[in-house]
Amino acid sequence: MGYEYAFRVGTIVANTEVKIIDPDTGAELGYNQPGEILARGPQVVMGYLNNPKATRETFDEDGWLHTGDVGKIDEEGFITITDRIKEMIKVKGIGVAPAELEDLLLGHPDVEDAAVLAVPDEYSGERPKAYVVLKPARKDDDLVATGRKLIKYVQEKKVRHKWLVEVEFTEEIPKSASGKILRRVLREQQKNGGKKGTVVRNDESAAKARL
Repeated sequence: MGYEYAFRVGTIVANTEVKIIDPDTGAELGYNQPGEILARGPQVVMGYLNNPKATRETFDEDGWLHTGDVGKIDEEGFITITDRIKEMIKVKGIGVAPAELEDLLLGHPDVEDAAVLAVPDEYSGERPKAYVVLKPARKDDDLVATGRKLIKYVQEKKVRHKWLVEVEFTEEIPKSASGKILRRVLREQQKNGGKKGTVVRNDESAAKARL
């Protein structure tokens, strides 16, 4: 199974409507275009009990449930979930899904594990930063050279606003018992300067962000 199918959750069930919208404009998107997943149908809850504020924030006036999940629908009707809206990185107002970059990095032969977070950027608002665990056979390699190689790898496969601003090598990615990345823990480490590993910065990305 390839990485592009890692988050496939199946097809739309009977009597249910699903659509993908641009979370910024509300416009409905076409096949294979990532956006927020909305659902509507008789089995979808009508709202939150005794919590009208949460109901207004989650359901629109046409009864669509805003799931908060980022994903897409392909021509065969399969839904793929890639991330959560709240985890999206905003680069000059353009959303970047961390999971998309994590999947790409996990496909690199030197990478054992990876997580991507937003870091503040003076010119772009935010930029993606990767935390990378190398495979055991690569841990004695020149980390600066390896970091540059990973940065270039992403640049060759993704558009500019998805380029990594830096790579930090770490011994492990904090995860829950179910294997979910604990981004909150990583953010705290990032904020407090804890567990700092070798950091390789993408100066080219930083320079182009100013343009």
